Amino acid sequence: MTPERQKRLLSVLQKRQDDFTVVLENVFDPHNISAVMRTCDAVGVQEVYVLNTKISPHSKWGKRSSSSAAKWLTIRQFTNAEECFSSLREHYSTILTTSLTDHTISLHEIDFTKSIALVFGNEHDGVSEEIRKFSDGNFIIPQVGIIQSLNISVACAVTLYEAYRQKNLAGHYDQQRINGDEAKRLLEEWGLNEEQ
Repeated sequence: MTPERQKRLLSVLQKRQDDFTVVLENVFDPHNISAVMRTCDAVGVQEVYVLNTKISPHSKWGKRSSSSAAKWLTIRQFTNAEECFSSLREHYSTILTTSLTDHTISLHEIDFTKSIALVFGNEHDGVSEEIRKFSDGNFIIPQVGIIQSLNISVACAVTLYEAYRQKNLAGHYDQQRINGDEAKRLLEEWGLNEEQ
């Protein structure tokens, strides 16, 4: 591995966030998942949860959309909603879903400087009622058009960049947030061990 590549990987690890994740519920199109992964990588989200309770677990992602982003992320796949949300509760203090229900807050009202998991639903039905019951609340992306709906990968990108803006202003990218055994594990997974 070249010194430049090592420096790049260490720089990426420095910016990874340990208090922020995305959950994708029954997203059918692997290209949508891959596009979300690419955005997650871009803003420093390390963990992505993929929940498949109505469709078979994905065995691969759309490589063209992700530009191989999946290999740099920690992907956690679940087929059981309770197990998925139990795992989320161990690591994140707030879980919000995207939903057009009556009880929602605007994306711009979310405090992304706190520990949070965001759930995005599938292309046809959005987040299911079952999954909304596991959450602490719902949010929407403000819109003024007729359709009031965005493609999942676009909705996720808009949301993640609002989170990035807030976290950047709060200094979350100024110091390494993933440390210890997890940092070591990631570096080894990425092909960089401490001896190099």
